[in-house]
Amino acid sequence: MSTTTDTATVVDTHIAAYCDPDPTRRAERFASVWATDGELLDPPLEGRGLDEITALTDVVLSHYPGHRFERTTDVDEHHGWARYGWALLDPEGTVVLTGTDVAQLDDTGRLTRIVGFFGELAPAAA
Repeated sequence: MSTTTDTATVVDTHIAAYCDPDPTRRAERFASVWATDGELLDPPLEGRGLDEITALTDVVLSHYPGHRFERTTDVDEHHGWARYGWALLDPEGTVVLTGTDVAQLDDTGRLTRIVGFFGELAPAAA
């Protein structure tokens, strides 16, 4: 991958945008790290293209006003794919939800797809 921005910065910009209440700043942040035809898939939501991805945050903000996302792990990456853990925190800083995202990046380092998973994986059945 040839990129001038490291993947952790791309991920952190995406995460910062995801609950940004300012629609102009949110759109600018998403546009700076997402490919125009990117795809975001979470268990209850999906968006294709910058407009839909940006609009998903309106849904998140309506359900979780004043909340914010934080990356909770390093970004692990190879061959244009990355994964990282995150948490959604309420206004007091209490963790409300955790999860893992798997992201695909293009040759320029822009996000082309994020698939999110909520919660921790259950141990394998014996």
